[in-house]
Amino acid sequence: MADQIRVLIVDDIPETRDHLTKLLGFESDIEVVGSAASGSEALRMATELPPDVILMDINMPDMDGIAATEKLSSEVPSAAVVMMSVQGEADYLRRSMLAGAREFLVKPFSSDELTASIRQVYTRERDKQTRMSAMPAASGSPGGSAPAASDDGGQYGQIIAVFSPKGGVGRTTVAVNLAVAVATDLGKSVVLMDGSFQFGDVGVLLNLNPKNKSIADLVPELEAGELESIDTFVINHSAGIRVLLAPPSPEMAELITPSGVKKVLEALRKNHDFVIVDCTSWFNETTLSILDAADTVLTMLSLEITSIKNMRLFLEVADQLGYEQNKVKLVLNRADSSLGIRVSDVESSIGRKVDHTIVSDGRSVVYALNRGVPFFLSNREAQVSQDILRLAQAVAGERVVSASEETRKAAQKKSLFSFR
Repeated sequence: MADQIRVLIVDDIPETRDHLTKLLGFESDIEVVGSAASGSEALRMATELPPDVILMDINMPDMDGIAATEKLSSEVPSAAVVMMSVQGEADYLRRSMLAGAREFLVKPFSSDELTASIRQVYTRERDKQTRMSAMPAASGSPGGSAPAASDDGGQYGQIIAVFSPKGGVGRTTVAVNLAVAVATDLGKSVVLMDGSFQFGDVGVLLNLNPKNKSIADLVPELEAGELESIDTFVINHSAGIRVLLAPPSPEMAELITPSGVKKVLEALRKNHDFVIVDCTSWFNETTLSILDAADTVLTMLSLEITSIKNMRLFLEVADQLGYEQNKVKLVLNRADSSLGIRVSDVESSIGRKVDHTIVSDGRSVVYALNRGVPFFLSNREAQVSQDILRLAQAVAGERVVSASEETRKAAQKKSLFSFR
């Protein structure tokens, strides 16, 4: 028999506790191990039991769900909280996640939504614990987490997620050019996946728009549990990379589930050195599954107050999700823009150093975008391309060579081969 998911129900209304208990009683893999009427009672019971998942109502007397979740995060970290509320406002969601909740359900919800959330949260937490237990052996990797080991003792490729909690910071442009740089200059096998499933732009930037080749075509196989023909839908691009596009229409994004994305990523990393994913800016369940699976998360921001504010909030959430600081790398795009905000101001505001910077070069970037050719290929010597190359070297664990050192080496080479 598969492992049973131990669930604790916390709600101040007895009828709700009874209803949820009966509802979950029909699920063979879920066991309700207790119910509590308040946050303080939930803390005591969670310590005694302990449960795998806690269904927590947000509004309760004596100690509300958010306060209880904050205490549970430190006192019973093995228990994952699914917050329940009749309010679906973004502020409630943000506060719940900052407190440590792993999922947020708006009442009334269906039994399918409830059980799916419990199973997804349980699976994600179990996978995270597995990764964390393997972390000591992976601590020597220069690019973040070490690649996962394959069943035959070899190494799977690394998953690099390019993410930003705010749109308009050049995330897709950086993801595309980073993939090209890793493939062309570092000689690695790279697959670029468009993780913005509703409005993906990777195809536009690479002048690729086939209607019959995208991640949506893999849905039947994902539902069947086998990805036998994934290679059929990955496109070979002339830049030396392979590409898995987003669905051709926004409504098809609903077909892509978090568990499906995880299966696709695991399949891709078996046959490539690097899987680079251009994530959407929306912090949803599917994006979260990509960030969880990633070995390194390149989180992008710009010299704008809204971008800095969103980055600060994301870093708080990443900490609550248990991400190691070395997993999340900060990439400041358009770092030389004259907007009245300095890099030091950004670092002071978010409380940590920026790991990588990329200069602004609107002319090269826009020209390349309109032609459907990555600027790393069309304007290889531009400073923005050199910044992308240094980012690629850092991601791949190559030694990063400074611009001054490159100049010195070029002079040495010239002197060695000059006739006297």
